[in-house]
Amino acid sequence: MRLLYVFGLILAVRLASVFIVQTYFVPDEYWQSLEVAHKLTFGYGYLTWEWVQGIRSYVYPLAIAAIYKVLALLQLDSVEWLVLLPRLLQALLTTYSDYRFYVWTGKRKWALFLILVPWFWFYTGSRTLANTLEASLITIALSYFPWHGEGTAYLWPAAICCFLRPTAAVIWLPLAVYHLRKSRLSVVELILKRFVAIGLLVAAAGIAIDTYWHGQLIVTPWEFLKYNIFNNIGSFYGSHPWYWYFTAGLPTVLGINTLPFVFGLVQTVRKSEKFPISKQLLITILVTLVVLSTVEHKELRFVSSLQPLCLYVASDVLSRWSYRATRTKLWLAALGILLLNALPAWYFSTIHQKGPIELMPKLRNIAQEYRDERDQRANILFLMPCHSTPYYSHIHENVTMRFLTCEPNLKQLANFKDEADRFYDAPASWLRRHIPVHPRTALPSHVVLFDSLADKISEFLTSYKLLHSIEHAEVNKLSDSQALLNEWSSVLGTNPPNITSLLQFVESRTGKAILVYQRLKSGEENAFNRQEFQDAEPVIEPEALPSENQFN
Repeated sequence: MRLLYVFGLILAVRLASVFIVQTYFVPDEYWQSLEVAHKLTFGYGYLTWEWVQGIRSYVYPLAIAAIYKVLALLQLDSVEWLVLLPRLLQALLTTYSDYRFYVWTGKRKWALFLILVPWFWFYTGSRTLANTLEASLITIALSYFPWHGEGTAYLWPAAICCFLRPTAAVIWLPLAVYHLRKSRLSVVELILKRFVAIGLLVAAAGIAIDTYWHGQLIVTPWEFLKYNIFNNIGSFYGSHPWYWYFTAGLPTVLGINTLPFVFGLVQTVRKSEKFPISKQLLITILVTLVVLSTVEHKELRFVSSLQPLCLYVASDVLSRWSYRATRTKLWLAALGILLLNALPAWYFSTIHQKGPIELMPKLRNIAQEYRDERDQRANILFLMPCHSTPYYSHIHENVTMRFLTCEPNLKQLANFKDEADRFYDAPASWLRRHIPVHPRTALPSHVVLFDSLADKISEFLTSYKLLHSIEHAEVNKLSDSQALLNEWSSVLGTNPPNITSLLQFVESRTGKAILVYQRLKSGEENAFNRQEFQDAEPVIEPEALPSENQFN
């Protein structure tokens, strides 16, 4: 196949993902990239605790900030461009990494097919995530790795990757040992003149950039490891059992591609002399999974960087299998892999958790157009789990906004609870303590929340009217499957998993829809729950609130 044609095909798929993928995945896509770049360029926004403590590098946000600055100079800094261009930048990098994967595998058709169809890579390949950048850099580096002959060009993308995501070093350690063993150069020369020299140059550049933007001498990879690994701060955001990456994490990321990967694994173990590269990749995958499994906090995106290694193993064995397989088997295998990747890619890219993305244009219109009785601009309160939506990067208006924070217990306080947890423990009480209600104009002009919360703060919402209801996710419908599971388990003679109880915690904080309420203006009457509160006993007011408006 002509290389230009291959590159064009990959580019078409990655550009398509930019426009098709319109759902919310994880907060870091926005809060560790776009929001930081927006703050750097336009002077207003929000930096999370990671940036205050200095555990994040400015290298990636600066690339996005450069785009923002050019747009600002050209007076083209509309929200549409601010959101679109960074994703296009990432899609281009992903395109190049996919192309390098194709070259690395010997320009095999199965390799091209397998790098184009994975549902998770389509879902995340154009997102502005550090993990997506990491996976792209690893793929590029692997394509330049000296599997045959000599070469050290791979050290540059590998070093950049390790500086931005220190945990990536786990992948490169076994590969570096492999390189040292097979190289014709002396170990001392290779380490001192290549590994150390390139590593120091990349580290020096990264430290210089971070020191300037953080305002103090700082080594962000060390701070990252200190907080997330040594102090185990990541466990504050959830933990999984040690085997989770083996049984759920990596199989979910690979999806149906797990089957050809396992096929490749078995064949490589049985005939390792025929699959020398796959053998080394499997060692690297195993070492990485074992090391990452020792960390309590686990996420799917943390093993997305292993996807190119797994796909190489799969493409290697499928290419050899193709020589003796019938045409029918080849088509069935290809169609099965394509279909079973396309379905989750479509669902997660267009339906699941689409609410936050559809919400932001509505909030942007509010920020631009709304004025209250005193001609004051909007101030928006997000009563949602922290970082449930993008922020200033998707509104691009300097209006007052507040969300429920979730900083971890950095000071090791006893019985610590973050602001979001304190709110969800007693929503109505929290609102009475923190949001002044007199005069009415002291209230937030708009409140954003999931529908599951509305009944719990209905008294507070009597001062508001419903402005928008935005479909978010199908999470509540999963509870309807409990009866079906009970029937299956009865037939099998096993205890059924309790999906309903599992979802109670999730549904108490999220929901099927996102609601936007607007504060009533003078002369407006709200019928929302009005009769309910006329019939209810009077509410005893809490202690007098301080005169200061704690919303701001």
